[in-house]
Amino acid sequence: MSDHRTYKKIEIVGTSKISIEDAIQNALAECAKSVRNMDWFEVIDTRGHIVDGKVAHYQVELKVGFRLSGS
Repeated sequence: MSDHRTYKKIEIVGTSKISIEDAIQNALAECAKSVRNMDWFEVIDTRGHIVDGKVAHYQVELKVGFRLSGS
């Protein structure tokens, strides 16, 4: 990479009753409300809640990387 930048990582958790992908989108959309310069994410854990033998909701833990201001 020719540009030298400095990044910070945070961990967030997203949930959805629909899908894992929707849980990721929900987490990133909410994070974007307060975090600028997001560049990448990594799924580090996937969980779910079961009710009556069926998936009630999905839960996805993410690491989100973002560029520090001025970097």
